[in-house]
Amino acid sequence: MKKTILFATALAFGFSCYAQELDSIDFEKQTPVLFGQSTLNGTLGGVSTIDMQALSKKNNNTYANDNLQGYVGGYNGATLWGMDDALILIDGVPRDINNVKPDEIANITFLKGAQAVVLYGSRGAKGVILITTKRGTEGKMKIDVNVNTGWNVAKSFPEYLGSAEYMTYYNMARANDGLSPLYSDQDIYNYGSGLNPYRYPNVNFYTDDYIKKAYNRTEATAEISGGSRLAKYYANVGYYRQGDLLNFGEAENDYTQRFNIRGNVDFTLNDWITAAVDANVSFYDQKTPAGANYWEAATTFRPNRVSPLIPISAIDPNAISTLTMAAGSQNIIDGCILGGSLTDKTNVFADYYAAGKSKWTSRQFQFDIALNFDLSRILKGLSFHTQFALDYNTSYTTSFNNEYATFEPTWANYQGVDVISSLNANETVDKKSGVQNINNSDDDQVIAFNAHFDYNRSFGEGHNVSAMLLANGYQQTLSGEYHRISNANLGLMAAYNYKERYFANFSAAVVHSARFAEGHREAFSPSFTLGWNLAKESFMENSIFNDLTLSASASSLNTDYGVDSYYIHKGSYVQDKETWWGWREGVSLNPTISERGSNPDLTFLKRKEFSINLKAAMFNNMLTADVSFFTNKLDGKIIEATNFYPSYFKVGYPNSSFFTSINHDADTRTGIVFSVYFQKKWGDFAFKGGVSGTYFKTNASKRDDTQYVDEYQKREGHALDAIWGYECLGFFADDADIAASADQSKLSSNIKPGDLKYKDQNGDGIINEQDQIDLGKASWYGAPFTLGLNFTAQYKNWSLFVLCAGGFGGNAIKNNSYWWVSGEDKYSEVVRGAWTPATAATATYPRLTTLNNANNEQTSTFWMYKTDRFDLAKVQVTYDLPSKLFTNTWVSGMSAYISGSNLLTLAGERKILEMNVGSAPQTRFYNLGVKVSF
Repeated sequence: MKKTILFATALAFGFSCYAQELDSIDFEKQTPVLFGQSTLNGTLGGVSTIDMQALSKKNNNTYANDNLQGYVGGYNGATLWGMDDALILIDGVPRDINNVKPDEIANITFLKGAQAVVLYGSRGAKGVILITTKRGTEGKMKIDVNVNTGWNVAKSFPEYLGSAEYMTYYNMARANDGLSPLYSDQDIYNYGSGLNPYRYPNVNFYTDDYIKKAYNRTEATAEISGGSRLAKYYANVGYYRQGDLLNFGEAENDYTQRFNIRGNVDFTLNDWITAAVDANVSFYDQKTPAGANYWEAATTFRPNRVSPLIPISAIDPNAISTLTMAAGSQNIIDGCILGGSLTDKTNVFADYYAAGKSKWTSRQFQFDIALNFDLSRILKGLSFHTQFALDYNTSYTTSFNNEYATFEPTWANYQGVDVISSLNANETVDKKSGVQNINNSDDDQVIAFNAHFDYNRSFGEGHNVSAMLLANGYQQTLSGEYHRISNANLGLMAAYNYKERYFANFSAAVVHSARFAEGHREAFSPSFTLGWNLAKESFMENSIFNDLTLSASASSLNTDYGVDSYYIHKGSYVQDKETWWGWREGVSLNPTISERGSNPDLTFLKRKEFSINLKAAMFNNMLTADVSFFTNKLDGKIIEATNFYPSYFKVGYPNSSFFTSINHDADTRTGIVFSVYFQKKWGDFAFKGGVSGTYFKTNASKRDDTQYVDEYQKREGHALDAIWGYECLGFFADDADIAASADQSKLSSNIKPGDLKYKDQNGDGIINEQDQIDLGKASWYGAPFTLGLNFTAQYKNWSLFVLCAGGFGGNAIKNNSYWWVSGEDKYSEVVRGAWTPATAATATYPRLTTLNNANNEQTSTFWMYKTDRFDLAKVQVTYDLPSKLFTNTWVSGMSAYISGSNLLTLAGERKILEMNVGSAPQTRFYNLGVKVSF
């Protein structure tokens, strides 16, 4: 795998690169950051940006967060610098990234370093993704229309055994348990012959009886912008609708649709006051059938259980009462009634035909207003800015829920013909009430406010000073939660640079959180950065470098992330309604018990970080690079102090505890981030490309490991996402092997030849939790090494865009129902390699059993696989029609494009990585569209 990583890295560097899509990095370009704009040099590291307006010209994205790790170093698709729970801000307000479309976005800025997020206080301490929507520009009205349509095609489906094969292997499992076969050879033949699939069903959830070959997604968007010196406007009106893979019953009409209107308006009120008013409304609907989830049912519904449909034509013509019963059903589907049994009175197929329908509806309203005051009349370089935002989100589910009857046929054979002699109906009768039910109602609100004084001024020859004094806060009100999610802080930033050669920046925040006791609700978060642009020095004159800035930052941020609820610093006493207590005969009382002890000294977690950044621009910005090293520690994570007090502080009857919550654990993350960009033009041909990558390691640098006796089990010093499990030694060969090995009866009382054998790590002769070891990294925080590659090649009016993304160094466990099979579970194709005495030398799967065998369903090296992958995420070909075609017309430009997404995965375990179990399949998306400008 190291060779694979080296090859992918070499390939990426061979293509050279870019991050801000169509241009190399412009370190002097104004970039949106928290509460304003700055140059990338001014941020001095820890910040990356994507110019979505430029990107969308050659890459039509479907979702705002689609493969962004392919453009930005330090973001791996899940975390920023290895920190999860990044704060998503849309126009400076905490909002759902799924409620903004790519064509609404001007820029996405990734604030990764602690020095870049300190001003946002507690909730920004794990990084911020700042999305800035488009705004109008001065000039005549411009209208851009984009219409595209495409088809999603499933990559793969799980493979399960058909009825005859399932019955054969089930008999094998019974034999392993010392039981007689359940299915006769004649049964197996009948189910395998396919002569009467209604009497001998062989249900396959993934055939074209139930699944479409592809489903459509169509989107149309109109953007209107323009304005004058006094008012500039931008509007976005969009609609998309997509279908679903299922093609029967109510599921055939499944859809998801969204309609949105966004309007951003900027006003110049006078020569010292400007204002902005933004509003966004979106309407989202998703229709599905009522009843069970199809993809979940596909993992458990055995193929021989029931036939979903029973043809009325198969009923014996002489069975008049049976015919009358069938004809009385209100759910006759293509001449068939709904199949079932006493044990399967309902099933997902019958649900989708007869249980009704459901629609989830979401409505979101977002409103911002901002005022900007130029106070240079009072003090040169002084300005004041303020913003207020108010969002309302509502959602609910409406449904029509029906009751229905299913029928179990009794079959007979007359003169070689199978006929139904009678029907048994379950107790339920067909009933359509016509009543619309409303449930799952949800109402959320966000209120945000910030205000800040800014000071920017130059003195003398090259002395540049900037400062900010800030007040910031927001509250999120969520349905069903008593306490609001709040963030409030004061901020201060002071920066100085001399001729953009030497830089010094100090930022700090005073944060507040009501999750702690009084006296511990405020904390001070400082950050200090120094920078040096060597390219400005005289000894670098006439060098290849336009820019060569080295910077270093040290920060200590306080956060209440990880404090999951309010009042955990307080002791809690409740009356135990489940326990009775009496001091004398005839008296029974509910006791008052302690749920937890108090700790008024509980306080903020701290992100302590040191980072170094190097930015370089060479050959007149033809080649640019951005490299960062970071190490941070999240200190003071909260745990229950179970090992810091005597064991009698917690008792089982009545269930009570005096244990408190304390600041104790610490996590460390260390990594290197890089981005390299290149652009060059040769006549009519132009090439622009970029590579970015993130490599990081995590470490549980402090843990309470008192409960672990053996050093190898202590979590301290291991990766945060370490997989803990058993080292598998293969299969037990025979009874003698079991007798000679460590005792595994703690895992299962039913150990037999063909079961998995584990290594006794501590040599005590017993296999239990004390024998679990660190098996490898699980990539909970994203792959340890993430690689992104993208390039655009242009020739005259043609352009080719390619995006690739890779992740390396992670592991996962095959632990879902597709792999862990026992008892009455549905069998997947993996059981074909099941162990038997005859296949002992070639078996790839443990012995089958109809009993519960927990021994084989343990996290172990047997079930591990590598998640290394390299994906061809996007290819788009665009043709811009010649402008001369639109002379003297309303049309100012037109382009057509065709694209494919999620096209190819290169991986040793590609089959597993591309297969979803229990959910809708992964898809490839083929799309074509037209953009027209007026």
